[in-house]
Amino acid sequence: MERKDFLRNSFGFLGLAVAAPSLLRAKETNAELTETLACSVTNSETAGPFPTITPASYVRTNMVGDRTGVAFTVNINIMNINANCAALQGAIVDIWHCDKDGNYSQYGGTAMQQTNYTTYNFLRGRQTTNANGLVSFTSIFPGWYTSRATHIHVHIYNSAGTSLLVTQIAFPEGTSSAVALVNASTANGYTKGMTGYTYNTSDNVFSDGVSNEMSTVTGSVAVGYILNHTIYVAGPTLGINDVNQQAFGLGQNYPNPVKSTTIIPVTLQLDSMVTVQLFDLTGRLISTPINGNFTAGKNELTLNRNGISSGYYIYKVKVANDSGVSEQSKKILFE
Repeated sequence: MERKDFLRNSFGFLGLAVAAPSLLRAKETNAELTETLACSVTNSETAGPFPTITPASYVRTNMVGDRTGVAFTVNINIMNINANCAALQGAIVDIWHCDKDGNYSQYGGTAMQQTNYTTYNFLRGRQTTNANGLVSFTSIFPGWYTSRATHIHVHIYNSAGTSLLVTQIAFPEGTSSAVALVNASTANGYTKGMTGYTYNTSDNVFSDGVSNEMSTVTGSVAVGYILNHTIYVAGPTLGINDVNQQAFGLGQNYPNPVKSTTIIPVTLQLDSMVTVQLFDLTGRLISTPINGNFTAGKNELTLNRNGISSGYYIYKVKVANDSGVSEQSKKILFE
């Protein structure tokens, strides 16, 4: 049986971006806007065919074991969409990936992986997120194998050990990318090169898109590479005190998908100036369809399509009143 036969049972898709309000203390930068637009659950992916056996046994930062290759540091931040996409402290994060030759520990001696590494435990680790939602691992740069692009597996649990998300991390590609440069590094034992490599667009896991699974990789073959990636999960919901402190309530627009017009439910604590901005998924401002004063209580804001092309967008609602300025964002689909 080929590894490519282990397709995931269901494909992750663009989740709803639900961001509780945050007080604006400074002018929003493009980076902050990107973070707002990204606030939806990261795609779920398959854990197989080589998940860690008894992962609780591998609580460690350095997961290199006896493997050799280009030095590699993995930094992962876990954020909670149910708490204004704040850092999720205390989450348990398992990661695992193949070695430079495309082999996994704990498995082998079969048609799927001929080399037998059933008694080895390299390149597997577990850490618990700190106050910044961060875990870090020391590893070696992964290789690749037939039908799969370079990737890392991740399984995230809450502090009680309940599974929150199984996903994978994708790598940037191209002639000057770390993937290309590392796999050309025969001096470090990477002998495959890129001949026969499966790129993300053809990968049986990533071919449906990697927008929220793509990492940032910096460094060089000589000094090693550092991967940074943020994963969003549906963690603990806001407590009652947090809900009471919200400046306003934003509901999902209806109908959704939208043909011509849609209603955005907004509940205001005070009389407020309300601005609705529409962005595409790259963060580009498309229009400001609503900008006016609304009274405290439940309001239904009518948003007209006005020639917007079909696809997913983000509507961001800003509310300004005597208590300050706050905002929330959600996804919207135009048919």
